[in-house]
Amino acid sequence: MTLQPLTRRQMLIKRTFDLSISILLLPFAIIPLILLLVMARISTGAPGLFVQQRVGKDGVLFPVYKIRSLKGSYHMDIHAIQQSETSFGRWLRKSKLDEIPQLFNVLKGDMSLVGPRPDVEGYADRLTGEDRIILTVRPGITGPATLKYKDEDRLLAQQQDPMDYNDRVIWPDKVAINKQYIQDWSLKSDVYYLWASVFA
Repeated sequence: MTLQPLTRRQMLIKRTFDLSISILLLPFAIIPLILLLVMARISTGAPGLFVQQRVGKDGVLFPVYKIRSLKGSYHMDIHAIQQSETSFGRWLRKSKLDEIPQLFNVLKGDMSLVGPRPDVEGYADRLTGEDRIILTVRPGITGPATLKYKDEDRLLAQQQDPMDYNDRVIWPDKVAINKQYIQDWSLKSDVYYLWASVFA
């Protein structure tokens, strides 16, 4: 069966939902966000806001915003991440509060509330064939793959070769999950994934 991207009407409904919820949440998120940014600055000794280029809709790079949780640079080495992660940063990443600034990404139109997570270069931008349907939607703050792999860091830390396990097992599974998400998309499903993310 040929995979079908979201229709223009579906994209409009999804974008309207994103904007409505983001505008509703932001006034309540501003004060906690400022406090977390200050605490991140104290904890890591670096600016509390972390900005990194990620692959977005249509393969276009965009700056994703996060609250800094690590000392030093960010990279894929899970063991190095564990060593440079502060106790405050560990709590941030586990609670997903480090992703609050991405509400601004949603308002800008770079991201959606629900969708495939935005990846660094070398993954989504290298998709081929029908897998590239993932690039037809905005990446999301949360989604079905994010929920399934909410303990991804812990899972990778258990592997002898985390990078190989990610590339061979986790990434292909995420691609399959995200393709199915697009095929089955409905506003109801986005509401469900948001609800599940809050209570996960």
